[in-house]
Amino acid sequence: MNNPYLLLTPGPLSTSKTVRESMLKDWCTWDKDYNAIVQDIRNRLTALAAPGSEEYTAVLMQGSGTFSVESVISSVIPKEKGKLLVACNGAYGERIAEMAVILGIPAIIYRSDEQSVLDSSSIQELLEKHNDLTHLAVVHCETTTGMLNPIEDICRLAKKHGLITIVDAMSSFGGIPIDVSALKIDYMISSANKCIQGVPGFGFIIAKKEELAKCKGNARSLSLDLYDQFETMEKHEGKWRFTSPTHVVRAFFQALNELEEEGGVLARYERYKENQRRLVDGMQKMGFAALLNQENQSPIITAFLYPKDTSFTFAGFYEALKQKGFVIYPGKISKLDTFRIGNIGEVYPNDIDQLLAAIKETSSEGAVKL
Repeated sequence: MNNPYLLLTPGPLSTSKTVRESMLKDWCTWDKDYNAIVQDIRNRLTALAAPGSEEYTAVLMQGSGTFSVESVISSVIPKEKGKLLVACNGAYGERIAEMAVILGIPAIIYRSDEQSVLDSSSIQELLEKHNDLTHLAVVHCETTTGMLNPIEDICRLAKKHGLITIVDAMSSFGGIPIDVSALKIDYMISSANKCIQGVPGFGFIIAKKEELAKCKGNARSLSLDLYDQFETMEKHEGKWRFTSPTHVVRAFFQALNELEEEGGVLARYERYKENQRRLVDGMQKMGFAALLNQENQSPIITAFLYPKDTSFTFAGFYEALKQKGFVIYPGKISKLDTFRIGNIGEVYPNDIDQLLAAIKETSSEGAVKL
């Protein structure tokens, strides 16, 4: 990798050498060759998300994935009579709720325990109680815990009640098969530096064209105006409204090529699942307990409870593993002490085996008692 350590995180993540090398050339944002790459990326993203459908388009947005989420929340909900239902069971659902508050968007927040999947029956009750709701937002893979939420059931309920659906698939799209057309998702959001295995710098929105057209003039932000970004990319064939992250775009183009070479989303999904299965099996054999039941667990990132040893510190464990070539993630759950290990990126089962060996070695050295 030519890196001192492997990133076992939910993104930024470890990328291939060829993805990194693709950034070694400078590009002009007005150049037709560069803009052709942007257009190709948009078309390929749409084909990945909604194969065979002509109803969708892809819009790229500068910044982290959160910028793209906020561009949707701030652009698509009408200023008059718009009301959002946010389904939360972790930090990223709460972030959407916070956006609604700051943007002054009327919202109902449904909160579930961080260790429980979102309950469809509770959402059904809210939809029946609040018949003025217009939009629903839900996180597919809640990386606070690694929870995979039942977006199929939730989107079906939302559509039954006539709501526009917004799915944050930040850490799942490209690594878990999702057909936005089949699920009738109106807006799906993800980022360059997640399962497609690019580098940080932009996010993207897969949007239903019919709904996106209704957003013109509705944005609550200049730079995050989703419709204007879409319109500019359409009219100028790949041009962004403001300076685009050219090197990041080129890296993402290479990452898309490598996704296809691997066998597409399904093949990547199988690799991630094997990474996660091997990780949990090995950690449990050493005495670590996973936070979630396997039936609710995504193949993206896994949360583990701190060991019972009261002298354990995440900082000490982190540094010991970093010295051995692995970087893991702190916990984010509010009620329990956890740490997280990502299974995505340029990471293979052999890497997981080496990580497990490093953790065992760390234990034998006394850095952590199991």
